[in-house]
Amino acid sequence: MLEYSKMILEKVAFDKTLFEKELRKAMTILPKDDKEELKRWCKQNFKITIPFRDPASMEVA
Repeated sequence: MLEYSKMILEKVAFDKTLFEKELRKAMTILPKDDKEELKRWCKQNFKITIPFRDPASMEVA
């Protein structure tokens, strides 16, 4: 599921709102370890930081 989430995020990266929506979805279904991996991956690939406290309050910086 992690790889699928990465693929979706890459495809919607052109639109910040859509990216945030898909990121929230991924954060609700992924296990904790995968969430941390996704956080690192987003930071590396999109130069963003993501607070992972509450998926409903996530913002892409």
